[in-house]
Amino acid sequence: MRIAYVSLHWARTKNSGVGKKIQNQLETWRGMGHEARVFMHASTGEPASQLIEAEVIPYESRGKIQTEFNRIRAARQLVRAVEAFKPDIIYLRYGIYVYPAHRLMRIAHAIEEINTNDLTQHEDLGWLYSLYNRFTRGIFLRRVRGLVAVSRELEISPAFAAYRKPTRVIANGIDLDAFTPLSVPSNETPRLVFIGSPGYIWHGIDKLVDFARRFTDLQLDIVGYDALPEFDPLPPNLTLHGYLSSEEYLKVLARADVAISSLALHRIQLDEASTLKSRECLALGLPLVVAYTDTDLYEAGFDFLLKIPNKEDNIQTHGEAIREFAYRMRGMRADRAMLKDRIDSTRKEAMRLKFFEEIIRDTNAKHP
Repeated sequence: MRIAYVSLHWARTKNSGVGKKIQNQLETWRGMGHEARVFMHASTGEPASQLIEAEVIPYESRGKIQTEFNRIRAARQLVRAVEAFKPDIIYLRYGIYVYPAHRLMRIAHAIEEINTNDLTQHEDLGWLYSLYNRFTRGIFLRRVRGLVAVSRELEISPAFAAYRKPTRVIANGIDLDAFTPLSVPSNETPRLVFIGSPGYIWHGIDKLVDFARRFTDLQLDIVGYDALPEFDPLPPNLTLHGYLSSEEYLKVLARADVAISSLALHRIQLDEASTLKSRECLALGLPLVVAYTDTDLYEAGFDFLLKIPNKEDNIQTHGEAIREFAYRMRGMRADRAMLKDRIDSTRKEAMRLKFFEEIIRDTNAKHP
């Protein structure tokens, strides 16, 4: 198959979780004998050396109105670039509609990847973009041939089920073989680590600050945030590391006994996820605190996983359990052999490719 992966609006970097996932998909598909190319419609700003392998169609962000005109101009170029590639399948990562991207669906069978409930998440973009998304989201969803949802919760959500598209649930995966497990640190005081980015309410940064204040016998490192002025003064056992490259944050992770997942998915009305950063931490061998239903791990009773409720008061009700888990995990690492069949990306990409083939076959049978 010739597969065109289309990413709208965002520059996908080599260090980002999404960027790593897309790059891994590209390489895995090629390794399985398919021709694949990424087409990235993205605002300028990131150095080209930091971007994943892709045909980049850039646009300049300059005020709301001018930015939208620039997006549209770039989207036209994107459609022409994909058409010239002559794909059998277009794999579209969900993004807010931009004219005339719907023309992609005239080029080849299109499948859309659903990573979140956009109706709730995009409310954080402000009322204008949220309203625009609500009015235009159906332009893609009515035209695609199928959906890949990263969770069962999204598969059955009325936000997507209403479109009655063939849907396959494939949670986020990670190439375990690409990661070398971190050595076990020898901490007397347990260290916990969280990796995120500012501006996402589902991270639950406020909960992490509260946790650090309540349990002063623990050390907490937060990567991705360089300041939290709304919580000043921060407790002395909490360290902010700001944005770090992969090499730099590996040094922080190497000192940690336990990683913590996002703590507040309930704030965007989600209960199930398979976050990429959590999978990276597991691939590196870090035991994990999980505050949601993990699509691949919800039934697993591994000693290196601590599952806590996805509720507003989960730190109040389970802070002590996290503390005990951190002490218990000193000198231990996650068993990657137990994770291989659950989170490794090779098996997941084989499932995805099989779904592509089914969509092509079934659509051609209906429209010979």
